[in-house]
Amino acid sequence: MIKHLLTSAMIAGLAAGVLAALLQLGFVTPLLLEGELYETGARLHFSATGSPQSVAGAPSLWDSPSRHVGTLAMNLVTYMGFAFLLVSGFAVAERQGKVITARTGAIWGLCAFAALYLAPSMGLPPELPGTIAAELRPRQIWWGLTVVASLSAMVLLGYGRGWGPVALGVGLLIAPHVFGAPRLDTYFGVAAPELAAHFTARVLGVAAATWVGMGAIAGWVWTIRT
Repeated sequence: MIKHLLTSAMIAGLAAGVLAALLQLGFVTPLLLEGELYETGARLHFSATGSPQSVAGAPSLWDSPSRHVGTLAMNLVTYMGFAFLLVSGFAVAERQGKVITARTGAIWGLCAFAALYLAPSMGLPPELPGTIAAELRPRQIWWGLTVVASLSAMVLLGYGRGWGPVALGVGLLIAPHVFGAPRLDTYFGVAAPELAAHFTARVLGVAAATWVGMGAIAGWVWTIRT
């Protein structure tokens, strides 16, 4: 069992890490580089007169290849860890009589994405360089509590029986957002809000594709018994 668990986690984690790096390179990194231009002052959303300022485009992706290699390495390590947690859940579910397949894995991956990315982003969207947010420590606490509450809600809604677990699950999903994430008293920043919105959408899209793909691969490998 341990060997099978490690094998499933390694294959799914490596595949997800490569997929995430490629999607980030194609869809997220160009916006990130452009956001850094606003952060450093190389690009301004508005000039001193209040009119839009036109400047050269974002740097080429290939100006700093070592940065992308580091992103790939970080993704591989991160998603292998996530995959290990995912397949550990498979093992627990299988002991309780659940059947794990590629489809099951994809659903689990989608639920993990919802808990780790989608739910927290409703209060704390991904930050583009050049945007301003509340103090770090309160945001970290709110994010952690939201993830724990959302994951617990997914388990209750997916495997709970009766109205009690369902009601508790719905309550856990809603509670962090009723309490509210730390927010600024006023909004300001140097990056264009349109760019920040585009960045948030792409980060969430890449995360969704990666987690669903990782879950499906992990579930498929899990069904292969040697």
